Amino acid sequence: MRSDIVPGLTFPDYELPDENGKLRRLSELQGADPMALMLARGGYCPKEHRQHVWMTALHPEIVVGYSRLVTISTDSILASYEWRHRLGAHWPFLSDEQRIVQRDLDIAEYTDPEHNPMIPHTIFLEPGLKIFSIYNGYWYWGRPTPEELRQTFRAISKKIRPDWDLADPAVRDRWNRGDTKSFFPYQEGS
Repeated sequence: MRSDIVPGLTFPDYELPDENGKLRRLSELQGADPMALMLARGGYCPKEHRQHVWMTALHPEIVVGYSRLVTISTDSILASYEWRHRLGAHWPFLSDEQRIVQRDLDIAEYTDPEHNPMIPHTIFLEPGLKIFSIYNGYWYWGRPTPEELRQTFRAISKKIRPDWDLADPAVRDRWNRGDTKSFFPYQEGS
């Protein structure tokens, strides 16, 4: 992995085709929410499939927690579409068939020349693509567990949501002063 891909720095804003061939930019997919980015081998790998099965089961929690998921693999657009459909997943699967991300991040999995995949990583991002934490999933146990995913999304949300603790007197004071723009649902022009 490139030496500048570390917590606290900004992840590159790649633009890649999604499972339908539409070009998508990571910053657009993230919006103002925390995001888990899975840099994946592809749908052929049983470890990837297992991780994505439980991610699919957790996805409704992730949505109500105002967080996002994105998968990037070296699969073709068609293979990405088929993998996403087979899982029943509802988040974007981006295709890096040209190995742009793989080469740029220096994460070619050189032990598998047949598929030429990426070394799998799960990268948690704060808004603005700011790197919060990184898991190296070359071995299955290096991937975040469902509970680690929840805990990491909690930590990011607590950090970025100014209205996280409504019992905090300073938060209540902001509300009482009419400073409501930082409260959910976020008010424009308040």
